[in-house]
Amino acid sequence: MEHQKIIIRPGGREDLPDIHSLVHELAIYEKAADAFVATLADYQRDFDAGIFEVLVAEAGQKAIGMALYYMAYSTWKGRMLYLEDFVVREAYRRQGIGRLLFEAFLGRARENGCRMAKWQVLDWNEPALDFYRKYSAEIETTWWNGKIIFEHS
Repeated sequence: MEHQKIIIRPGGREDLPDIHSLVHELAIYEKAADAFVATLADYQRDFDAGIFEVLVAEAGQKAIGMALYYMAYSTWKGRMLYLEDFVVREAYRRQGIGRLLFEAFLGRARENGCRMAKWQVLDWNEPALDFYRKYSAEIETTWWNGKIIFEHS
């Protein structure tokens, strides 16, 4: 594949179809495609409402990766930025694009005065675990996630 210049930029509403497609690709990779039920209309509504922000990795005016995040709050640390999803299209992996996106996300956390950035990673996803360890990230194994899923029609 020809080396193209990679641009990391804030995503806009016009990027949401690509963002939705990238999240679908991630859901397949994580063996959870059936759990991916958010629609493009959901993304558009929630983006317009300021629920989340996104960074886009672009090559040749094509979105090839993204980091979707939102402001959250830790009662122990204060302001934090939560990285909900972070993915690079399979054909573009292992080219440093993930590093550029992740570092841009960390930069956004610092710009927003956050004391912490937080995310989840699957216990079997060794490439992701190795990636985060390069940043000296704490990978917690003592806290368990809890959730309740509300069914909507």
